[in-house]
Amino acid sequence: MGKQLFGTDGIRGVAGQPPLDPATVHAFGISLGAVAKKLSPEPVVLIGADTRESSSWIAAQVAGGLAREGVGARFAGVITTPGVAFLTRSDSFVAGVMISASHNPYQDNGIKVFGHSGYKLPDDEEHAIEERIFRLLETGVNAEPRELAADAGLDQRYQDDLLEGLTTSFSGLNIVMDCGNGAASHLAPDLFRRAGAQVRVIHCSPNGRNINLYCGALHVDGLRRVTVERGADLGVAFDGDADRAIFVSRGGKIVDGDHVLLIAARALRQAGQLPGDTVVATVMSNLGLEKALEREGIRLVRTPVGDKYVLEEMLRIGAALGGEQSGHVIFGARSTTGDGMLTALRLAEIVKRSGLTLDELAADLTVYPQRLVNVRVRETKSLDQLPSVMAEIQACEAALAGAGRILVRFSGTETLARVMVEASDLEQVEECARRVAEAIRREIGR
Repeated sequence: MGKQLFGTDGIRGVAGQPPLDPATVHAFGISLGAVAKKLSPEPVVLIGADTRESSSWIAAQVAGGLAREGVGARFAGVITTPGVAFLTRSDSFVAGVMISASHNPYQDNGIKVFGHSGYKLPDDEEHAIEERIFRLLETGVNAEPRELAADAGLDQRYQDDLLEGLTTSFSGLNIVMDCGNGAASHLAPDLFRRAGAQVRVIHCSPNGRNINLYCGALHVDGLRRVTVERGADLGVAFDGDADRAIFVSRGGKIVDGDHVLLIAARALRQAGQLPGDTVVATVMSNLGLEKALEREGIRLVRTPVGDKYVLEEMLRIGAALGGEQSGHVIFGARSTTGDGMLTALRLAEIVKRSGLTLDELAADLTVYPQRLVNVRVRETKSLDQLPSVMAEIQACEAALAGAGRILVRFSGTETLARVMVEASDLEQVEECARRVAEAIRREIGR
């Protein structure tokens, strides 16, 4: 049987309801503790959290479960997901746990687990933890939280490490920062001020319920307005756990993960730090990124959707840079996961050192028109079992003649087929998306 609790990014749900009810969370702590005891004679697990009102009690239940197994816990307090990953691998922690639901609303929460390597646990280890959780729940679990006091020095160490990699002063750089009322709220403004930048902050006052609320990486209208009004060099918005970042230029242009990959790839290649002249992205990155990288002599390797798959491919081929259009960018030489604060530092450094504006740096990425159509289906089948759908796809690919692409995939969480078409001609995009979607409806629609 496949995993039932862990998704592609840990355990996630509504706080207080299964699988994030006190008993299940406590059982998770016990199960992780059992694994930890096999790894060290005196194991200690690091716990960090975002700003949701539920994060503190979830952290306390995890710590209580660990204590049942005789495993210690240190609490980093409010910190980013990549901060937990860094501290876990740079210290003697056998594992790291981040309490966060990323970009979701405050009612949701989640548990992400990192091994001592700083990488998320492999599937087989997550499956073993799940099995033990279910066994514990069957026999009954008395959920006993263990309150945690934050160790303020831990987040400082993460900040210091980010600054150590910086080779340029940000003196004279004007930045607007939207922290999404999340984990970066106190860390990111302080970090950039320490680097010498002039920082104007918005949405950096978390109250437990305003995380991601019309702000942050998924809602950048406010950031764009303030950035343009102030004539700032750039604006940056983080999501709830700051593992992603989206930017705004002085001219009001939205600079997403695709733009950042292009800008960073050129800078790394110029510095001789882009092995194989290769960048990794997902199938959802715009065709414009692929074309722009081609002009630079840089190859784009695509993976399924999910930063987990991007990282796996980076490690497999030895790539130094990868990411997603959504703003997860992984600098392999510095981090084991997407890190919004690191990405912001790198982009600001490129702006400062190049003497170019963000508008100029992002100008040569032409975003191809894209149409995404979701089709409700009664079942999922391999495309080679759907001859009329394949015929339409092949006919459209022939019509696009290499100047566009078609992607058809089935959702992993809903009974949906997703049809995505990109090309330089918008009418052609709309027509191909309609034709392929109609073919799917005729074959397996509901």
